[in-house]
Amino acid sequence: MGPTDKQSPSTLPGPIGGLCLLLLLLLLCLRLGASCPQSCQCPDHAGAVAVHCSARGLQEVPKDIPVDAVLLKLDANKIARIPNGAFQHLSQLRELDLSQNAIESIGPAAFSGLAGGLRLLDLSHNHIRRIPKDALGKLSAKIRLSHNPLHCECALQEALWELKLDPDSVDGIACHTSVQEEYVGKPLIQALDSGVSFCSSHRKTTDVVMLVTMFGWFTMVITYVVYYVRQNQEDARRHLEYLKSLPSTPVSKDPISPMP
Repeated sequence: MGPTDKQSPSTLPGPIGGLCLLLLLLLLCLRLGASCPQSCQCPDHAGAVAVHCSARGLQEVPKDIPVDAVLLKLDANKIARIPNGAFQHLSQLRELDLSQNAIESIGPAAFSGLAGGLRLLDLSHNHIRRIPKDALGKLSAKIRLSHNPLHCECALQEALWELKLDPDSVDGIACHTSVQEEYVGKPLIQALDSGVSFCSSHRKTTDVVMLVTMFGWFTMVITYVVYYVRQNQEDARRHLEYLKSLPSTPVSKDPISPMP
């Protein structure tokens, strides 16, 4: 290099340039790692982030899901419980797949923050026995509940009235157990469409309980009245006997003074 040659300002010496490049790559990896849960994949297609965590052996919902995720697949894992606020930071989420897990418990505020934007919630192939109306009733999304061991009762029927079920999966919603044994193993929607009401038996049971309770109170009142009357009769009899036992005293008469 001649004495008049100048080094380009954009060119760094070899060791320094390599170190800067290494640091840049490290920062990039750290950023990507923080924006995607471990062992998951987060492809970005046209600015929409999809988080794929299918069949990863997860036992709980990851806490480091990107806030701009629009699709979250958590299917085929071992998740047994959905706690309150599990997705509250995912306001842009449109589709949530929780199928083929071991979900038994869902918190009443498990899906808070998703009511406005969520379009599809897949809870099929889980261990759900009772529908958490407080958790699902506020969602406008289509909900898949097929292949769950549901207990058909009045509470389930009332909960389903408030849900927007996915029409493609409703035939898979069946009664695993039921307050009316004749519907065990049968499709729930068909039973409800035929006019069956699980709430009628619930109301009958409630009416019977109310009648038994009222009869118990009535019996107690009658028993008290009878006891009160008998006690008063006994007191009156004793008082009368006491009066009879008193010695009789002759009535004194003043002598009639003779007339003058």
